[in-house]
Amino acid sequence: MTLSITSKQMDITPAIRSYLEEKFSKLDKWRALLINPHFILTKEPDGFIIDATIATKGSPLVASAKHTDMYTAINELISKLEKQLNKMQHKSESRRAMDSIKEYVTEEE
Repeated sequence: MTLSITSKQMDITPAIRSYLEEKFSKLDKWRALLINPHFILTKEPDGFIIDATIATKGSPLVASAKHTDMYTAINELISKLEKQLNKMQHKSESRRAMDSIKEYVTEEE
């Protein structure tokens, strides 16, 4: 899968690209269809901001992280995306989804 990486106020080195691709490959364990991942790296005076938007079969994944170290910001971003994927994958197993009012009413009748 090709990653679309855009930068503002900085250059993308091969080391940054490979680190981001390595961390992004951790998301493959969720076996979700990730469509057109796009990352935006921004350098600001007080640190780095990384934003990600990834289209999925359901709702899109959107996350942002800010830190003084770019590699730490990437790690934080990937953990946020993992949390969103986990929530999306296990949403059908949640208590709220299992015990809907419609099912409860039909069982009593």
